Amino acid sequence: MSVVKDISVRPDTPILQALQRIEKGAAQIVLVVDEAGRLLGTVTDGDVRRAILKGVVLSACVSQVMNKQPTTALVGISQDAAIALMRGRRLHQLPIVDHECRVVDLMTLDAVLHSLREETIVVLMAGGLGSRLRPLTDSTPKPMLPIGGRPLLEITISNLARQGFGRFLVSINYKAEMFRNYFAEGKHLGVEIGYLQEEQRLGTAGALRLLPERPTAPVLVMNADLLTNLDARQLLLFHCEHGSCATMCVREYEWQVPYGVVQVSDGHLTGFEEKPARREFVNAGIYVLSPEAFDHIPAIGGVDMPALFRRIAEKVAPPTVYPLREYWLDIGHLDDLQRAQDDVRLFQ
Repeated sequence: MSVVKDISVRPDTPILQALQRIEKGAAQIVLVVDEAGRLLGTVTDGDVRRAILKGVVLSACVSQVMNKQPTTALVGISQDAAIALMRGRRLHQLPIVDHECRVVDLMTLDAVLHSLREETIVVLMAGGLGSRLRPLTDSTPKPMLPIGGRPLLEITISNLARQGFGRFLVSINYKAEMFRNYFAEGKHLGVEIGYLQEEQRLGTAGALRLLPERPTAPVLVMNADLLTNLDARQLLLFHCEHGSCATMCVREYEWQVPYGVVQVSDGHLTGFEEKPARREFVNAGIYVLSPEAFDHIPAIGGVDMPALFRRIAEKVAPPTVYPLREYWLDIGHLDDLQRAQDDVRLFQ
């Protein structure tokens, strides 16, 4: 409530004074309220600038520039619903009011995102053999192969650390000691790193059974052989906005059929298309799982993410799909590795 008090002004407050509060406060907004604390309007820097262009002077009352119909939410709104409302209306702030329109809180998208980042665990799946990259992976696990002088996995962790993520678990199996020796507890990267030691191949979903406890917040899961500058913050907001049990990132994949395609019906040629291009969405190997998703991981045996997503679709609801627009490269073959070496400058 103290935060609300600090950013609340009366309607006769001079615009200049309100602007000073906007500039000093992290919320970048002031709330215009009456004597009973009822919300009359809101003012942002943009409102002031638009008013100046119309000839309004800064000594005028703030009531002249305030938004008299701000979007609000009733006290008790869930975080997911608030995120959906803010993103749907492109808002960064959301006043929370009681039934008499008295302001009781202010929710900001930045604060919600900060909370999500702090609570979110990032699980990086690094236990694979990397068979398609032999002989390079005979001595080095694929996520530890150097890209621009650094292990691929370090690039991923550093990119997510810059976005505010600080808690990582790495699922390891093949040459596990190389990960532990290089990353240790993650202090040199400014993060906290733990390990999920697979004694047998559990698959990309089965390895999640090794988490020390059931998560209480969404978990970001990524294959460790990816090079991407994904904005994971937006992915988390998207997941929460949809209230989804599980979200899968997908990438549009295009290829050209090298032959002329013939359309046939009842034994007759009905059409002909010369070397057509085809487009499909493919699994990008990046997922967000809500805590309830972990209830659907089989208790024993190996299981991969597609199987888990099918179980969730059958037992809960269709998972959400998040289309990637950012750079993304699955390093599966030697030519992919060379392309990564050429593109790594995007991450420096």
